Amino acid sequence: MPALLPTGFSATITWLGRVEPGGEGIRSVPLQAVETTYAGATGEVHGGLTRRSCVRVRDQHPEGTEIRNVRQFSIVSAEEMAVIAAEIGLPHLQPEWLGASMVIEGIPDFSHVPPSSRLQNADGTTLVIDMQNRACIYPAKEIEKDRPGHGKAFKPAAKGRRGVTAWVEREGPLRVGETLRLHIPDQRVWSHFGESVKEAGQADLGL
Repeated sequence: MPALLPTGFSATITWLGRVEPGGEGIRSVPLQAVETTYAGATGEVHGGLTRRSCVRVRDQHPEGTEIRNVRQFSIVSAEEMAVIAAEIGLPHLQPEWLGASMVIEGIPDFSHVPPSSRLQNADGTTLVIDMQNRACIYPAKEIEKDRPGHGKAFKPAAKGRRGVTAWVEREGPLRVGETLRLHIPDQRVWSHFGESVKEAGQADLGL
């Protein structure tokens, strides 16, 4: 039995972009296609086979430690973006404000798909989902630049809707308009998850 199962869920890529080196903040620029390598998307500031560890993994590594880069892509869902926009009082949310690499449409509850799931196009280009991304203040700053007064509401509105980070398992092109199929690990939910939440503290896990 395969360890990864193709599902009946697929998504359409509605937007692609990258955060280019030398810019201020996390604002990304739109693209029609990106070429991916094992180091991520070409020209992306978050690319690289490795990266310096940050506060997200402070309980595992001293900040600044060189670790494997599993945050090459920031993928968000159009459906979840629409909910965030409504909650912060905007007609829509620009992917550029989020520093997004990709916006997809069609997978429900996308921010909570299982870690190690795959998104794969017809050519075989494959991204591995690392884990849910966490809402932070940097998109709020970009929103404030263009829509003053709305950025401060972003972080609470984006909790649990910020999308996921991902890394390249199989190189190849990605294009706006193409379809990605979701593949998930063939395993049940960890039976001790509730205990781990209680022991670590819900605030620490962002729950």
